[in-house]
Amino acid sequence: MPDAVIKNEKQYQALLEIGYSKEKAARIANMPDQVENGGNAKPYEEWTKEELYQQARKTGVEGRSYMNKNNLIKSLQTNQNT
Repeated sequence: MPDAVIKNEKQYQALLEIGYSKEKAARIANMPDQVENGGNAKPYEEWTKEELYQQARKTGVEGRSYMNKNNLIKSLQTNQNT
């Protein structure tokens, strides 16, 4: 299996240093909003439920289809895969 490409290496390394697993750090560092907006994406509270759901899908949040908007926000902010 080829090595994964990390889109934001600086962020990836910072996340590893604070204790994130390689998988979780890579997932966060490769999130489109982080790369495209330079980390200046609008707050999750301003996103629609559909936008939150799609972001949760991209980041692999389990149980997302059963979550309301507030639960999606909380899960994405804490980056938990519940």
